[in-house]
Amino acid sequence: MLEEMKELICKLNLELPRQRLVAWTSGNVSGRDVKTGYVAIKPSGVLYEDLFPDKIVIVDLDGNVVEGKMKPSVDTPTHLYVYRHMPRVNGIVHTHSNYATAFAALGLPIPVYLTAIADEFGGEIPCGGYAPIGGEEIGREIVRSIGDSPAVLMKNHGVFTVGKDPVSALKAAVTVEDVAKTVFLSLLLGTPEEIPPQEVRRAHKRYLEKYGQADDDSAS
Repeated sequence: MLEEMKELICKLNLELPRQRLVAWTSGNVSGRDVKTGYVAIKPSGVLYEDLFPDKIVIVDLDGNVVEGKMKPSVDTPTHLYVYRHMPRVNGIVHTHSNYATAFAALGLPIPVYLTAIADEFGGEIPCGGYAPIGGEEIGREIVRSIGDSPAVLMKNHGVFTVGKDPVSALKAAVTVEDVAKTVFLSLLLGTPEEIPPQEVRRAHKRYLEKYGQADDDSAS
């Protein structure tokens, strides 16, 4: 079932440690199949080096395991809540990447200090409030606080990114950590200035409409 989706989700999960966005078994990538509504997600507590497509778990939007012998990620309720309440989203990534999570630990958003933030996020990267792990509370807070951004920091927790597909969500997760590191370092040197809102809107619009190739709107 959904063999191509399982292969893709496995591949994207393996990118998390390669991109230094996670440690040990933390973090996860999921994707929603548009036709069936089923969600493919990383199994709980499995080392990335031991992850293969046949270990990816398929669940329905109510959390019932449709296929797979392993337990799905403990973050599955969060992913499913977001999918049920944000129809535009078909991919979700969760990380505890160091620099971005440093802002989350303080409950701070990342302002638009860089053109890369304007381009990719169209505004500051918001920080949602604290929510307990284990149920739908985190998903509820993501939906409440993410706005139009593809990323949100969760206070005292980490990073969640969303996309029209899993690849887009992973791209946002990589970019969040990259800009968070630059902003962190800039704050050590001084006080950066935010890009004016009108320029943020102009840059984001241009990025969405002009960046990449006509048959491939992914960034590189």
